[in-house]
Amino acid sequence: MQYRFLGRTGLQVSELCLGTMSFGSWTDEPTAHRMLDLFVDRGGNFIDTADVYGAGASEEVIGRWLRGRRRDDLVIATKAYGDMGPGPNDGGAGRKHLLSAVEASLRRLRTDYIDLYQIHVFDDGTPLEETLSTLDALVRSGKVRYVGASNFAGWQLQKALDLARQHGWEPFCALQPLYNLLDREAEWDLLPICRAEGLGVLAWSPLRGGWLSGRYRRGMTAPESGSRIDTDPEAKGWPEAWATYATERTWQIIDALFEVAEKTGRTPAQVALRWVMHTPPGVIPIVGARTVEQLADNLGAADAPLAEEHVARLTAVSDRPLPYPFGLLQRFRRRG
Repeated sequence: MQYRFLGRTGLQVSELCLGTMSFGSWTDEPTAHRMLDLFVDRGGNFIDTADVYGAGASEEVIGRWLRGRRRDDLVIATKAYGDMGPGPNDGGAGRKHLLSAVEASLRRLRTDYIDLYQIHVFDDGTPLEETLSTLDALVRSGKVRYVGASNFAGWQLQKALDLARQHGWEPFCALQPLYNLLDREAEWDLLPICRAEGLGVLAWSPLRGGWLSGRYRRGMTAPESGSRIDTDPEAKGWPEAWATYATERTWQIIDALFEVAEKTGRTPAQVALRWVMHTPPGVIPIVGARTVEQLADNLGAADAPLAEEHVARLTAVSDRPLPYPFGLLQRFRRRG
């Protein structure tokens, strides 16, 4: 496992991040602890969770695993925004909720500090000044080391960075967007902002809920009822549903994924993860396996660099026409 500086910070993190959304729900605690052990044994030090994962269960599972371990060897990231109770201030990115949420996360994680504290979703009900000044106070208090964002639009991210610069507040050092071979919209403005501003990028769902894992191939029918991919996206909230992604573009990408996997002697999941890792500015995939076996396969991406021809093949097959104004702006580019 190699390590990368997280954006322009001095914080070094493993090139793969362990996502723990399933801990305490789909993945039981003994299995989760084995996965954490495997990840650390392979050199991983970067673990991502959120307070809403399992209504706090994910953080609690990690907290119990942390006992007896050297805390400074690990980089623990968590997120806040989602509703953690029935009250009107039990969610969002306002000062009242964030100050309560960080204390609750610290208790569940059984730690004195959080390495990376992220706003899970942009909050259109709270002034950015309120959110950013609260995050700055948390860094100054020592309870949080760095701050980041997830699920922001480009203008929201840029405004947050500009406000932090204007007021001398701690700026976001990382962004966590949806990014994979099937979902490349982050390239339109989010990734360029991150490159220009020096933010690290953590890609959530780099295998798109299993679509890029090698589980599905052209000619297959929808999986049995009960899986995330079989569910109605409107009813269940899983946007990777079969009805959304079972398209000719998807099958062309999966065909190419298997082609590259066969040529390189790697699994489709490893190839898909490695393609993400090749994306500037050194995107870090969040691997969210549900089993030890899946995680072991995913971690193989750490030593599976792709040749330029293979990166180009996957990039070309997954490309799509840019919408306005991105397509027009690309036509008139004068640099690079």
